[in-house]
Amino acid sequence: MKKLHEYLSAVSESGRVRAGTPLPLGAQIHGNGVNFALFARHATAVRLELYDQPDDGIPSLAVDLNPLHHRTGDIWHVWIGGISLGQCYGYRVDGPYQPMSGLRFNRHKLLLDPYAKAITRKDDWEFDDALGYNPDSPVLDLSFSEQDNAALMPKCVCIPEYFDWGQDSPPRHPWSKTLIYETHVRGLTIHPSSGVQHPGTYRGLIEKLPFLQALGITAVELMPVQEFNQNELKRCNPLTGERLKNYWGYNPVAFSAPKASYASAGGQGHQLLEFKEMVKACHRAGIEVILDVVFNHTAEGNELGPTLSWRGIDNPVYYLLEDNKRRYLDFSGTGNSIYANHPVVRDMILDSLRYWVLELHVDGFRFDLASVLARDRWGNLLPDPPLLERIAEDPILRQVKLIAEAWDAAGAYQVGQFSERRWAEWNGRYRDEVRRFWRGDDGMLGLFASRICGSSDLYQHSGKGPEASINYITCHDGFTLNDLVSYAYKHNEANGEANHDGMDENFSANYGVEGPTDDPVIEQLRQRQIKNFLLTLFISRGVPMLLGGDEFRRSQRGNNNAYCQDNEISWYDWRLLNRHRQIHRFTQGMIALRKAHPVLSKEAFYHSQDILWFNPKGKPPDWWDPRAKQLGCLIYGEGEGDLCLLFNAGDTEVSFTLPPPPTGRWRRVADTALLPPADISASGKAVHISPQDCYCVLDHSSVILLAL
Repeated sequence: MKKLHEYLSAVSESGRVRAGTPLPLGAQIHGNGVNFALFARHATAVRLELYDQPDDGIPSLAVDLNPLHHRTGDIWHVWIGGISLGQCYGYRVDGPYQPMSGLRFNRHKLLLDPYAKAITRKDDWEFDDALGYNPDSPVLDLSFSEQDNAALMPKCVCIPEYFDWGQDSPPRHPWSKTLIYETHVRGLTIHPSSGVQHPGTYRGLIEKLPFLQALGITAVELMPVQEFNQNELKRCNPLTGERLKNYWGYNPVAFSAPKASYASAGGQGHQLLEFKEMVKACHRAGIEVILDVVFNHTAEGNELGPTLSWRGIDNPVYYLLEDNKRRYLDFSGTGNSIYANHPVVRDMILDSLRYWVLELHVDGFRFDLASVLARDRWGNLLPDPPLLERIAEDPILRQVKLIAEAWDAAGAYQVGQFSERRWAEWNGRYRDEVRRFWRGDDGMLGLFASRICGSSDLYQHSGKGPEASINYITCHDGFTLNDLVSYAYKHNEANGEANHDGMDENFSANYGVEGPTDDPVIEQLRQRQIKNFLLTLFISRGVPMLLGGDEFRRSQRGNNNAYCQDNEISWYDWRLLNRHRQIHRFTQGMIALRKAHPVLSKEAFYHSQDILWFNPKGKPPDWWDPRAKQLGCLIYGEGEGDLCLLFNAGDTEVSFTLPPPPTGRWRRVADTALLPPADISASGKAVHISPQDCYCVLDHSSVILLAL
């Protein structure tokens, strides 16, 4: 009888190239080689190409996959031995080029693996060479390009998941203790004033963790780090002549690959390791990492866009197509929409999310234009979208934070109505109605009260609590907080779209001068309004999100759509921290106050016995008076200090009749009209006020009193 190892050797497949296995998809190290697996249902042939260097145009090894041995169902697969760390690879996929039938195979184009975990860095990447057609042809995309682009395409990278996580443990802050800081990995530290050793990188963010810890936030929400091409735009800045960049990154070329240019160590797999170092450091600092992910569309655009990956692998499976299958349904405003509720695509998105969680230890996701993910094959909004339910119920994802941008570019607006209980939402109505209240718009009193109480009118009917509401005044998409009180109109001329891009209605005001001013009266009012917004944000039930840089008045010079501005318009100028130190101090103080008074962040809506509303005369407010712009409330602190909040969005000062303090005496914690340092105090150092039965609230200001 043969020994087992002899028997096994005799019957096992040998050789460097073997059949491989269909699962898992992507490139997986297996034994002393790598198993490659690619879904391509409509393909007639698939070739895997290995490259020694990222810029090589000729592969060191090309393997044509024989469907008899290398195809199982719709999946093409192969195992190759002796592959070294950092091996570059790509695919060529052949089949019919019939755009009118939705098929766009082109064997002359090197394709990225949809499951790639790293893409080689290519700072001069241009999409023109990836067009599957001849752009000079009169029939455009109905023509066929035979230009090979391998030397001009970045390559996928084989890299193991080895990493010493040590004792890394996700902070898992409950929603009630979560304070989000939205930022951009590059923009945070690329400015020379950042003072970091690794500007514009994952390590640069690590160097800023002490600052973020001292501020008091508990989570960073990172704008897209899924690999994208910053060179995809062709326009130039009409004011400077400089070519515009895709700075924000909302146009992915790979769903599971961290952005290579954000790594300081290198771009041939190094980005994966450096990203993990960043997450590990954040966790050590008690800060969660939430990724702004884009699964609703890709960088391949419409029918005139490049063939980078999905389009050339299985176009009708990955994308929503019109009845005329040459065209793409576009609910994202970018030219295409992912067919998110196709079973194969659902699996791809879930696999990507699980990968970010299991291997990169990410703590949560914010889904860009999430309503696109709720659409069916024809673009209709589904009442119970299978993908969203699967994400919410997935056992691997059960403890991660899920945040939806609950709208899309085609008119869907689902704030308060988005999917399962586990989903939180960017509350666009909070943003707009808080802005309008403090601008002094008529008829905002009741809406303002609803927003600071957690928006029960939006979420209670579905069984959700205030933790479903991600409250924000500003975000990357729109004015910064400084610009919200400095500009009445957008100023996007530098974007090269004749100022037609970006929102027209920002509910902003300039208070006398458009843009920067040395007028002390205007500047004092702007400073006060900034503090009013910050105070409102951090006393509101729900989950507060602060736009990075608002704590020191970062400006984008009135640009409310700086997606293409990889320059000082978008970068954090850290010199502003010294210039606006008092706003930073006020922000810190408000975050500390929120943490000191859990009643402000409970995951429950207020009941009538929890809060008492009153007008300046101490009487119940007239919620229907459109001219009412003053409001007060007494929040019973459940043994942790009762709070009295006073708001005056009017143009004149108002004396509020105060309710008797339930315990002790009223002391002042914050008054946005006072000059620093009197504008905010720690709860333990609250200032005694006299008289106790009234308080004068200046115009455009807010006050917090504490019963002690």
